[in-house]
Amino acid sequence: MNPEAPRKTELEELLIDAEADDDSVQQAQPSVVRPWLLLLGLVLVALNLRPALSSLSPLLAEVSSSLGLSAAKAGLLTTLPVLCLGLFAPTAPMLARRFGAERVVLGILLTLAAGIILRSSLGEVGLFLGSLVAGASIGIIGVLLPGIVKRDFARQAGAMTGVYTMALCLGAAMAAGASVPLSHAFGDSWKIGLGFWILPALVAALVWLPQIGQKHGAHRVAYRVKGLLRDPLAWQVTLYMGLQSSLAYIVFGWLPSILIGRGLSATEAGLALSGSIIVQLLSSLAAPWLATRGKDQRLAIVVVMLLTLGGLFGCLYAPLEGLWGWAILLGLGQGGTFSLALTLIVLRSRDSHVAANLSSMAQGIGYTLASMGPFAVGLVHDWTGGWAAIGWIFAVIGLGAIIAGLGAGRARYVQVTSEKV
Repeated sequence: MNPEAPRKTELEELLIDAEADDDSVQQAQPSVVRPWLLLLGLVLVALNLRPALSSLSPLLAEVSSSLGLSAAKAGLLTTLPVLCLGLFAPTAPMLARRFGAERVVLGILLTLAAGIILRSSLGEVGLFLGSLVAGASIGIIGVLLPGIVKRDFARQAGAMTGVYTMALCLGAAMAAGASVPLSHAFGDSWKIGLGFWILPALVAALVWLPQIGQKHGAHRVAYRVKGLLRDPLAWQVTLYMGLQSSLAYIVFGWLPSILIGRGLSATEAGLALSGSIIVQLLSSLAAPWLATRGKDQRLAIVVVMLLTLGGLFGCLYAPLEGLWGWAILLGLGQGGTFSLALTLIVLRSRDSHVAANLSSMAQGIGYTLASMGPFAVGLVHDWTGGWAAIGWIFAVIGLGAIIAGLGAGRARYVQVTSEKV
């Protein structure tokens, strides 16, 4: 078995191969009665996968002051939903097999709405419990959506993955930029700023409802993939996913607090985070395309990680007069790191069965690892009483991501076996 992957058009070929596999997709591309409605539903669902995470950070100082939270507790609050992304991701395939992916997405959208309400209405207990429920909901839906895209938009899988990623970034940017103005518009109530995001979740559930009655295609042959946990390349992909995600969730959870500590208002800090996330729309589409033009992805991984670290250190240490330049640099880097992490899952897999299992491993273990970053920031800030030492966390995580990425970026396939069950 030749471990070398295709060199130039590997992403496109693997996407085609994954969908053309006659054992995994025997029904070919299913006939969707109203594909525009499914597309709209997918976009609206994806828009809801980040607001519960990015809406809290601009309001974190106000929430902590109101409820008397220490920096360590605030760090736990930013860590909890990310930890749930990893812990609950493996339950998604089991739920989908039992109830169907469409029904699970609808039900989990409603639990996401419930989590948003809990954290904005029941004080400290509700804040933590609601964050747990919201993180678990996002973790489950996040695993299911890519599979629905591959199944119902097989010929447009690449373009749809780009649309899906853009919707994620847009939802995060909207929540980061609008949460503080919303709270100010309703009497300086952080509860309104957090609770508002139940509305897009309910709208998405309403638009998604017709999919329950559709006859979507389904895999009729199940496969068991063996050897993934023993494969070094699979672990390198997982570590890269987890470490770059750790930096992303530190930004979601703590960047506004860092900027407020440096002298910005809460509104200005939220807008800086929102602007940085909006820039990710550009690099999240461009980075995978550029990365697949060469023989492998190692250079692209190093470049986007250096951009990310440059933006982080600039936001932390550079004069505030140049903040927007550093925020843009950060956005360009992080949009590339996230989209490359998703792309590596496809490029390092020989077929759709392996890709599905590698995705579950990378997200389940990776996001669990990622949750440690925001928690470490809270602890270090609590110990030192400032933000200067946080740069060491950025450096250690970023260096680890580069090392893992240099392994994951090689043009090879994970070495596993697949068998029917």
